[in-house]
Amino acid sequence: MMDLNKRQEKNKNFPVSIVIPNYNGQRLLAKNLPKVISTIGEAEIIVVDDASKDQSVDFVKRNFPQVKVVRHDVNKRFAAACNSGVKEASGEIVVLLNNDVSPKKNFLKPLIKHFTDSSVFSVGCREIEIKNGKKFISGRTEGKFKRGFLIHWRPQDQESYDTLWTFGGSMAVERQKYLQLGGMDSLFTPAYWEDIDLCWRARQRGWKILFEKDAVVYHEHETTNKSVFGKSKMKLYAYQNQILFVWKNIRGRQLFEHFLWLPYHLVFTTIRSKGLFFLAFLLAVIRLFKLFN
Repeated sequence: MMDLNKRQEKNKNFPVSIVIPNYNGQRLLAKNLPKVISTIGEAEIIVVDDASKDQSVDFVKRNFPQVKVVRHDVNKRFAAACNSGVKEASGEIVVLLNNDVSPKKNFLKPLIKHFTDSSVFSVGCREIEIKNGKKFISGRTEGKFKRGFLIHWRPQDQESYDTLWTFGGSMAVERQKYLQLGGMDSLFTPAYWEDIDLCWRARQRGWKILFEKDAVVYHEHETTNKSVFGKSKMKLYAYQNQILFVWKNIRGRQLFEHFLWLPYHLVFTTIRSKGLFFLAFLLAVIRLFKLFN
């Protein structure tokens, strides 16, 4: 890896690839892909189709021949789709965009500028969502270990550079670092916490995770997961992967605290979640059992 001064001198404009995971998203691609194309200039665009049952692939090939399509024969879910796209990408920097994301004009330049620092792993976008006529801004995150789990939230400060993790639906990553980490972990299939886990592992190597307020995208959140899973299963998988995240990544005193608090959660969080937490715990145990057998 070249040092910072050489990168600043030689790579004022990094070669960039855009990767868009897609599952049954023809309607979303029709809405957002033209905006991506008009915004990013000469950057390579890759749509990774995760074995859609609709006409997504034919639609892209017919209407956007300049877009490269990578197709999964079977549905592998979000993490695997992102990994396939990054592997296929030719750009030094890869921007992951969900198919329900529409970038604002000139979002790319402030996003990419941070990679002149060779210690940067990923940079997240400022996300805007319109809900019931109101603007909701997110993208920057904070968190801490509490009651045996890593918990996270959206802070009021959506301006600062530091962030707990970058959203898998709107972030730029340095491709070689992403591949060195092995990409997103399919342990977290079908969805949730794979981007948190990725950024956690990047931090363990001393790499920076940043947020850029001037890289603005419009994001219609959870369009694919709502239609595929429904709200209850979305919450179930979020619990499952929150548990798996701890078992995979947390060690020492905090792991001890996790197991101290686990009986509490198996009773009271299970009651509050109407049984979902206990079911998620069982699913997490089964997932680990299958991995080690």
